[in-house]
Order: sequence, then structure tokens, then C-alpha cells
Amino acid sequence: MLISNEWLKDYVDAGVKVEDLAERITRTGIEVDDMIDYTKDIKNLVVGYIQSKEKHPDADKLNICQVDIGEEAPVQIVCGAPNVDAGQHVIVAKVGGRLPGGIKIKRAKLRGERSEGMICSLQEIGISSNVVPKAYENGIFVFPTEVEPGTDALTALYLNDQVMEFDLTPNRADALSMVGTAYEVAALYQTEMTKPTTKSNEISESARNELSVTINNPEKVPYYSARVVKNVSIEPSPIWMQARLIKAGIRPINNVVDISNYVLLEYGQPLHMFDQDHIGSKEIVVRQAKDEETMTTLDNNERKLVDTDIVISNGQEPIALAGVMGGDFSEVTEQTTNVVIEGAIFDPVSIRHTSRRLNLRSEASSRFEKGIATEFVDEAVDRACYLLQELASGEVLKDRVSSGDLGSFVTPIDITAEKVNKTIGFNLSNDEIQAIFKQLGFETTLKGETLTVNVPSRRKDITIKEDLIEEVARIYGYDEIPSSLPVFGKVTSGELTDRQHKTRTVKETLEGAGLNQAITYSLVSKDHAKDFALQERPTISLLMPMSEAHATLRQSLLPHLIEATAYNVARKNKDVRLYEVGRVFFGNGEGELPDEVEYLSGILTGEYAVNAWQGKKEEIDFFIAKGVVDRVAEKLNLEFSYKAGKIEGLHPGRTAIVSLEGQDIGFIGELHPQVAADNDLKRTYVFELNYDAMMQVAVGYINYEQIPKFPGVTRDIALEVNHDVPSSELKQIIHNNGEDILQSTLVFDVYEGEHLEKGKKSVAIRLNYLDTEDTLTDERVSKIHDKILEALQAQGATIR
Repeated sequence: MLISNEWLKDYVDAGVKVEDLAERITRTGIEVDDMIDYTKDIKNLVVGYIQSKEKHPDADKLNICQVDIGEEAPVQIVCGAPNVDAGQHVIVAKVGGRLPGGIKIKRAKLRGERSEGMICSLQEIGISSNVVPKAYENGIFVFPTEVEPGTDALTALYLNDQVMEFDLTPNRADALSMVGTAYEVAALYQTEMTKPTTKSNEISESARNELSVTINNPEKVPYYSARVVKNVSIEPSPIWMQARLIKAGIRPINNVVDISNYVLLEYGQPLHMFDQDHIGSKEIVVRQAKDEETMTTLDNNERKLVDTDIVISNGQEPIALAGVMGGDFSEVTEQTTNVVIEGAIFDPVSIRHTSRRLNLRSEASSRFEKGIATEFVDEAVDRACYLLQELASGEVLKDRVSSGDLGSFVTPIDITAEKVNKTIGFNLSNDEIQAIFKQLGFETTLKGETLTVNVPSRRKDITIKEDLIEEVARIYGYDEIPSSLPVFGKVTSGELTDRQHKTRTVKETLEGAGLNQAITYSLVSKDHAKDFALQERPTISLLMPMSEAHATLRQSLLPHLIEATAYNVARKNKDVRLYEVGRVFFGNGEGELPDEVEYLSGILTGEYAVNAWQGKKEEIDFFIAKGVVDRVAEKLNLEFSYKAGKIEGLHPGRTAIVSLEGQDIGFIGELHPQVAADNDLKRTYVFELNYDAMMQVAVGYINYEQIPKFPGVTRDIALEVNHDVPSSELKQIIHNNGEDILQSTLVFDVYEGEHLEKGKKSVAIRLNYLDTEDTLTDERVSKIHDKILEALQAQGATIR
């Protein structure tokens, strides 16, 4: 919203510089994003009167003008504008003057003729072309009324002004109008606010004899009203109105259309003006559009409507698309003499859907979408009637033709001074709080200790007590909130929770192993939502996704980690090691919240260790990925077990399921060659673990053991077993029979090939025996070792 300081002063004068005003407004919650100064870089710009014009003897498109600029004698200026003529009051940049863009005005000769200054267009003094009136778009600007030559041109153009650009949040729709902004400024500076004049001199003829209004869809259109103004004269608007519209970013058209736009900016209430003689009947019917119904809008485009659109009709065909744009045949033209002014309340959701579907965003539709103030609907229509009377010589008919109900203009909210002070730390009395609400224009009554605040409809952002408390803090001043330290009866030092401490340990471990943390979107495409999922559960899709690529909540972190790896590899970063701690989502059926589970995932590809000076390279393989996972388990004092498994998207022979305390919590594996090829990756290894399950395991205190005093015994065995027997199963049998002296086992070799039957393999395992209380004897070790061998043979293993 663009707020002109010159226009704002019509309603409230804060008595401060505009820079200070902008700072105060920003500090109280409405950000002033920019300041447009129309006087910047302009010097020696005056109003001139063209006394005569002659053709240039040596140039067909140039004219020699004698211009009175308020000095002793007129000056000669050569001008090439097609619309320059004698008798005009124009903008003149004198010799020595400056214009935006660093242009300096000097005496010059144009085709041999002296030129002392420059007759300017609006564009040359910094006005954007898209808001310049059509009549002056390709030429100089001509004042519509006489102005004393030598007068400061910026003052005469109402451009000796600074305009604040508000960056409004959706809840502050009240500041989308000059009146709403005036209320805000009056509250900030504790000064009176003057509202615009709305009282017109009505004639005896009644609008009810000219028009009837019917609403067929009251749930979408709670209120619709119309007034009639006869015998208007279509002509250019006065310069002050044109200038204000230009500064607000709207191109002036003619006095009737400009009044509609002016009141829109003034009150924030969109109006529409119909040519009464072209409506086609004496009735206005507001209804839902019919499917496949068509109408031609003001931009001369035929629009196909749907049944969710709201239309204004003459009882037969649409004459306007409600809240968005009018129809072509009932628009105000140069021949219009009688005008019907519409003021209404339309359903914000319907207007938003229609404007988005037809790509017709306008100042009117944006205000309807945010909700308008019911208190201003009729007042804005009355203001338009007054301006048509004053500026278009219109005759205002008495009475208002309306249907529906405006509803209440206020919303009562009860609050107490104790609640206010307790919430924001002030020590305000009831009188002080009432004074603040009075500044805001809120009527307040006090009954006992309870304040009843009647919030006007223009402030739709205030609905609960806490909103009122925020208003008190804003107006009283956030800087006035007292600074104080909290009072504690007992002070305790802050510390990390157990989970936070473990998470830091995990991240430090992974980063120490050379992995970098990644953070990816929680949304994936529907096609990849179940990739690598550990559970077969329903997915959750968004109703209105930003794109198809981000339409469904993920059930694995790996799809985006694979994308991130492919992105890096495609940009010559071939050694990639990433990890992520993030949430995945599993559906529980319609109407139920999903389960959110935190996962730990990683991906590794390329070379793990590169020592170019030693000529050593180590490619990432399954055991490096497993080593990273083992290191995490070690740091958390957990014990993982592994078994061969199959996961869709992973290599069928190089995938292990990770278990913790008998529960499958994840996997490690190599990407399936086809998946790797689809992403232009070489051998790539991934892991994914249920982080929540890992955190739920209670570790307890660290127990320290004395270094053994007695020597241990190591024995190696080689077993011939079937190919499909996992080494973990053999180790489990060994530990089950190793009693209390078997300390650890290690698989140090696996062989398949020559000298072995087909379908067989040889597994070499090292057994470490130790008794921490006594010296082991060969007899004791042999007894337990033989027991282990017998158990292995009983399970089909052959001792080699």
C-alpha cells in the first residue's frame, strides 16, 4: 500500500517529519518498506505559460515557444512534443535546473535556434509511464486549470510529497486505506482524526423508483446496496485527485472512474459504477454464475464462468463479475450521464478463487479477499455520491436501495487491567488503558474491574483478549516495557537432555568419519514416497502441493540424499559422504494424525581415503559403510546384529538388515545397479536406522573394569558350511557355548572356490579366551573349545 503524506494530512497531522513518522509506524508493527520522494533530484521546476508557438524553420517536428515562467521577460524554449500549443500551462525546467536521472538543464541551440529550458512530460520528472493519463502519455503535461507562472511545479502538481510504501501482513487489512492509516497515526500521536465529508445535497427523487436489488445467494453475499446519481458530466478529474491516484499507482481515467478508485483507496471499500442507462433493466440480481455462462469483462475478454463465481446481473445476463471486474456494456464511458454506485460485501474465498482462476488480480479483489470493514460500506458509497456531486455536477437521488444485512459494526471483548499488566509487565491503570483504546477509535466501557472493548469491524485482526493486549503494548510503546531479571526461588544450571547429548555424539562421530550433514525437504514426489521404506504403511499427500515433486510426506530420508549425491557428482564432486537426522511420516488412515519417526540415514560414494603423495586410494565399499554404523553403535554403547536381507532399491546380495535387541531397526546396503545408473552414480552405499528406536535403549552408567592380570588364549578354527549360512549364526552358536571364559570372536577369512564342494564355503574364526580371576589351563580351554566344536558340528558345520 502506497501512503501519500500530503493526502494523509487531510485526515490527521502528526506534526512530525515523514521520516520520523515512518520510523514510528515501523516500530509499532507495520513495516514501511520504502520511501518514495518525488522531490528527489529535482531543482528549478516551475509552472510556465506558453504565450506563443511558431514552427521551427529548419525542423518539421520542433516548435519555438515563448514561455512566461514568472520572470521579467518570457524565455524561448524549443519543444518537440506533439501536443504543445499556445495558451497552455505547462511544467518547465529552467536553465540550471535538474531532473531525475542526473539530467542538467543548460542553454542550448537546437537547429540554430536558442532554447532556454525544457518543457517537461510527467515521465521526465520521475512519474512511471503506466500511471500517466492517456492524454499525456506521448507528450507534455498540460495543467487543466490556470496556474500562476513561476509557481513551484511540484507544489502545483501535489508532488512536493513523500510516499510511504507499507509492507503489510495479511492481518492488517485496515492499513490498506487512507482512513485506516489515519486511525493508526492518530493513535500513535494522540491527535484527532478527521473523517472525509460524505453528506451530499440530495434531490427529492428516490433511488427506489429507479432500481431494485435482490440477493439470491445470501451465504455468499450478505449485503448489497446501490445509490443513483443523475446528470453527471464526464471530464478529467481535478489535478489534486489525479496526483493522489498517480502516487498510489493508479492511472487517472475520468472524474467518475477516478472517484471510484479514489474512494477505494480512501476507505478500503471497493466500489463499482455502472452506466444506469446500459444496465438493461431496473433490477439488479446478485447470484451464482451458471456453469459455462459467459460474459465480456472491461478488458474486452470473454470469460467462461463456473458455478462458484458470483455475478451481478440485470435479471437476465451478468453485468459484472462480483468483486473482480465489471462487464463491458455497462461500463462508464464519455457518454454516460446517469450512474449507479455499488457497495457490497462478498465472500472472500469465492472472490479469491475467481480472481486466481481467471488471473484477474486487482486492488478491489485483493481487499475483498482480506475482508472489508462493514462500517465503511455505506459510508464509502455516500462519499462517492458527494464527490460526484462536487466534481461531476451530479444530482444525488435520496434513499439507498439495498438487500441483506451489514451485521454488527463492532465486536465486544472483555479484558481487565490485571490481565494486561500481568501479560506485558506494565503497571497501567484502567484510565490509561481506556485512553489507549480511545486513541485507536475503540469505544470502551468500564464495569467494576472489567473493560468491555467494542472493536470496530475495520480491525478484523482483533478477535481475542491477547490481540487487545498487543494493541496496548504497540500504542503505549514496546520500548516502555520494563527490563527486569527473572526471580528464581531455586536456580539450576542448564544442561543437555540425554537425547540431545547422544545426538551431539552421533553427529560428532559421523563428521569425524568424514560425513557432512545434509538437510532435505520432508516432501517427495508420490512415486518416491515409499522408496526404501522400513514399514508398509499408508502415505500422506498434500491437498494443494507446491509441485508434483513435493506432494507427499516421505517415509525414508534416502530419496533426497540420493538426489543430493547425484547433484554433487554431476558437478565433478565425485567423493560424496552425507548423513541426515530427520523425520519420516507413516499414515494411520483418514482423519488420524500420522506417526512421526526420527531416522538416521547416510550415503557414501567415490573414494574414502585418498593419499596422493603415497599413491594410496581406498574405494568406499560395504564394510566401510558398516564400519560407520558400528562406530555409531559403539559410541552409544549399543550392540547391533546383522543378517542378510532384501530391500527394494538395494543390491540383492549386498544388503544387511540391522537389528537391535531382537528388533529390526534399519539396513545397510549398496544401491541397486539400476537405481545407481538412473542417478548417474557409481557404486554407492547407504544406511538407514530408526533413530527413535536407538534412543529408547537405556544405556545406564559406564562400568569400568580392571585391566586383566592373567594372559588369555587364542584359538583359530576353520569351518566348512553351506553357502547360505551366515557367519553371525556361527558366532552366535560359539557364544552360546563359550561359557564365561569366551571373551570375543572374530571372522577373519571367508573362502569359496577350489578344493571346496559347490555350494560350500570356508569360514575362519578366531576365538579369544580369558579368565579375569585366574590363569587359564589348557585342560579348561580344551574342554570348552571341544564343546563349541561339537555344537557347530551338530548344526551341520564340518571342522577343517
